[in-house]
Amino acid sequence: MLTYARWKYVVFLIVLLLSAVYAVPNMFPQDPSVQVTANRGAPVDEALRKRVADGLKTAGVATKEIELDTKKNNLLVRLASADLQVKAADALRPQLGSDYIVALNIASTVPDWLEKLGARPMSLGLDLQGGVHFLMQVDQKAALEKRLEATTEDLRVLLRDNRIAYVSVDRRPDNTIVATLRDPNAASAAAGLITKNQPTLVQQPQGNQIVLRVQPNELQQYAADAIEQNVSTLRNRVNALGVAEPVIQRQGNDRIVVELPGVQDTAQAKRMIGATATLEYRAVVDGNPIEAVETGNIPPEARVYYRRERGPDGKPIPILLNKRVIASGDQLIGATTGFDQQSGSPVVSVRLNSAGGQRMFEFTSENVGKPMAVVYIERLPEVKIVNGQEVRSTRVNEEVVSVANISGVFSNQFQTTGLSSQEAAELSKLLKSGSLAAPMDFVEERIIGPSLGKENVERGLTAVMYSFGFALVFFLIYYRMFGVVTCIALLLNLVMVFALMSFFGATMSLPGLAGIALTVGMSVDANVLINERIREELRLGLPPQTAIATGYDRASGTILDANITAFLVGLAMAAFGSGPLRGFGITTMLGIATSAYTAVSVSRAIATLIYGGRRRLKSIWI
Repeated sequence: MLTYARWKYVVFLIVLLLSAVYAVPNMFPQDPSVQVTANRGAPVDEALRKRVADGLKTAGVATKEIELDTKKNNLLVRLASADLQVKAADALRPQLGSDYIVALNIASTVPDWLEKLGARPMSLGLDLQGGVHFLMQVDQKAALEKRLEATTEDLRVLLRDNRIAYVSVDRRPDNTIVATLRDPNAASAAAGLITKNQPTLVQQPQGNQIVLRVQPNELQQYAADAIEQNVSTLRNRVNALGVAEPVIQRQGNDRIVVELPGVQDTAQAKRMIGATATLEYRAVVDGNPIEAVETGNIPPEARVYYRRERGPDGKPIPILLNKRVIASGDQLIGATTGFDQQSGSPVVSVRLNSAGGQRMFEFTSENVGKPMAVVYIERLPEVKIVNGQEVRSTRVNEEVVSVANISGVFSNQFQTTGLSSQEAAELSKLLKSGSLAAPMDFVEERIIGPSLGKENVERGLTAVMYSFGFALVFFLIYYRMFGVVTCIALLLNLVMVFALMSFFGATMSLPGLAGIALTVGMSVDANVLINERIREELRLGLPPQTAIATGYDRASGTILDANITAFLVGLAMAAFGSGPLRGFGITTMLGIATSAYTAVSVSRAIATLIYGGRRRLKSIWI
């Protein structure tokens, strides 16, 4: 007897409803847009909307809509074309300056009620849709200075740990480091230690001084290492953004290309991949900082910083901090955000590596009860108009966010306070992804078209549609009513694949389309196997309803066996492959899972609806 459990119909209806909800967003086109996001606490309000609208009107850029989102603290300008998008961004950047990040974007037109259900269109790869292209210039001079500062500090620690008294260990502008010893007789011992621990440094003893010079090939290696570390860090940061199949590669000696397909929030992406925010922990130097600033008499071991909070007169409060860094962002290997149990303020819990933990342990052991400061350092881009020309520059912002007395000895795990919730969250992501070896500036930002070319993409999609249409026509002619059942199952299979890819945030690329075409072919094979099995049972003389039930029962095992082996192949490609191979594996797995369900279960449910209730059924249209 041909029957189908009611609970299976309920499951089928739920699957059909969810598939429709999560697949529908892919039918809504996306608008080229420009997103304006506050950089450091700048207001995003109606005044900004009016300022942007007036600026675009003056530049002759017509807009579709200007949306103000106070929850996300950004402003979105929707435009009619990519050309207007670039023109609008170029007009707004010099007008808004460094207080705002102006980024190219692709805005969704999906209704709000669908987005509240988590239904979003799937991202398209660079080969199908294109994406955002960033060209970034690495500041190699800053990389060298950073590396030399670290080497200088390592030398101080080396001499101190081996009880060799020194007056100073300073770096000079000509890339040399001068160690001045208290006892000239200790110069030979110090030289031996430096040779053992820093063999790449060239030594020139001069009385109680040792002049250390970095060889030119080492300087070149420093710069090359900085580029490679930045590329690695960018990959970690892009992965944190959840961008699928990005392109991150080195270009020339000092540039890095980053291409992000289908990114919805390019302002956030730009802020994350280019940010150089980090922390430094420094000791507080005794003295009157206000007097030191006014007179210029600053202690030789100190440097003037300014606290984030301001005084009663509205001016920033100065503070004297030691030039020596106790620990910095380079030594942080972990970071999480949370809230302080007593005050409820945001905190960043950090974990140092062994070298940083040892330095922190030594410092806190010797300075219990003394103050230590946390310096928040951020590199901010600036755009100015000089003589009618757009001039890009970078401003380094250093603020003391926290000063607290050391209550006890600690080493590699502790908490940092004084940050806002947004700063704590972003800083945690940056620290977890790794520190940039050198700061970078955005040289170029633009929307790029599909790498395959618009015409090739359209032809490929047309070919897939025609081939799918030919298959449907064949089924309708050859299998008649069961051809209709097969067509419905195939269409639902496609809807389910698109819904699953949208739900899981997968990126559709050309290899992904090939994977879908393959799974559609496997679904066709499964339906052919079922239909031919039913025909065979009818030729053996079984009643129509029995033939349908027997055909499905006997074909299901073969179909599931074949699909399991193919699914394992897709799993291997997704797990061990990358780029196009991984995209092909993911779509293959999703397509196989949905095709097995639609061929075995959905088509049987439809056939049961058509023929299951007929008691005197003598023939079926197959």
